[in-house]
Amino acid sequence: MMKRIFAVSAFLLVVSASAFSQCETWINSPDKDAIEEAHVLYRQFMKTQEYDQAFPYWEKAYKGAPAADGQRPYHYTDGIKLYMEKFKKETDPEKKKEYSDIILKLYNQYIECYPKDKALAYGLMVYDMFYFLNSPYSLTGEACKNAVEAGGNNTSYTVFQPYATIVVYNYQNGLMTAEEARNVYLKLNEIADYNIANNKNYGAYYQQGKDAMNIIFAQIENDIFDCEYFKNKFEPEFRANTDSIDLLKYIFNKLVAQGCDESDPFVAEVKAKYEEVVAAENAARLAAYYAENPGDHGIALFKEGKYTEALAKFDEAIEQLKEEGNQDKLADFYFYKASIEFRQLNRYSSARDHALKAARLRPGWGQPYMLIGDMYASSSNSCGSNAFEKGLAVIAAIDKYAYAKSIDSSVAAEANKKIGRYLSFLPDKDEAFMMGISEGDSKKVPCWIGETVKVRFAN
Repeated sequence: MMKRIFAVSAFLLVVSASAFSQCETWINSPDKDAIEEAHVLYRQFMKTQEYDQAFPYWEKAYKGAPAADGQRPYHYTDGIKLYMEKFKKETDPEKKKEYSDIILKLYNQYIECYPKDKALAYGLMVYDMFYFLNSPYSLTGEACKNAVEAGGNNTSYTVFQPYATIVVYNYQNGLMTAEEARNVYLKLNEIADYNIANNKNYGAYYQQGKDAMNIIFAQIENDIFDCEYFKNKFEPEFRANTDSIDLLKYIFNKLVAQGCDESDPFVAEVKAKYEEVVAAENAARLAAYYAENPGDHGIALFKEGKYTEALAKFDEAIEQLKEEGNQDKLADFYFYKASIEFRQLNRYSSARDHALKAARLRPGWGQPYMLIGDMYASSSNSCGSNAFEKGLAVIAAIDKYAYAKSIDSSVAAEANKKIGRYLSFLPDKDEAFMMGISEGDSKKVPCWIGETVKVRFAN
């Protein structure tokens, strides 16, 4: 046990030596040959992943020349890999902590002795600290900051998610101001956008990294940015996708949620475009629906007061339904036609024909007969040359109301009300007597009605 502690302590002493010794090469070393031999041997074992065999040779090469030949950082990067293997296999928490410390010190030496690799080294260091070593956020966050400062646009995309996670944690726990969090967000997105546009080899990786980190940043985005930021953020996307309903809705709602006034020119433009696109989409969908359902289109036109157009659509629907054999809907559309022809176009004969077709298609339906009764009643003032003949039209109307309620109890109340209204308009008995007509006689109603009725008199 004492030997193990002494060995670790001795190595920690080695890796924490001065910058001069930790950057020493074998170039002018009196042990140059031995160090190079150890280097070659351990590198061979590294290639075959025989890490236990490689370790003692690496240790000898590292101690003799930490910076190798001054051109290649292998003694640092391979040392990190060897100790990472030990770290992953180790179960003792204290031992894992010791290995973690050694790995970080090797990284720091690598950065110190090979400054040209600083951006790369910090990117690898952050990755290991965050995903494997479980280093404290305070240390990993500092490494992230150093990585961005050292790398600028060359900062590795592997830094994005760790840095975003730490920034969100720090902000949510009061360890970072909104301005500090915002600056990191903007800087990382700037680096990502630069590489997406200019880095041919790794642009796709920067895009993935950006998407992933911004999902994390979304947790605090509303808190650290104001309306102006979101306007600037969304405007390019809005200009490029002005026909996307979901995007326009999202952008508008987001801007309003961030305190943007709806009178703001850009917000108003987004809203207007959204309403325009929704209207066009709805119109297209409705047109497609109406193309398949002309009867429903006819009903809509009827409600809009476009009666001639409605009749054309009902005719189209009737032809369609004849092929399908849907009698119930056919009855509805014939009834619609009858209503329009009677009430809006004064085409009484045609209206009656269509009402009767509707009645035949749906036995026991009283409404078509109620409609015909209304036609007869409305024609009573113009059907006939005298009061008696006009009264015959009233009898015809009452007969239709009576028949309607006899087959359909749902119209009974309406039918009784109308019958009661028109009873006083039946022919006058004295006038009929002067004409030689008695109650019960059969008489043909004049004009377009043409039906034969049994004469009845008003009380």
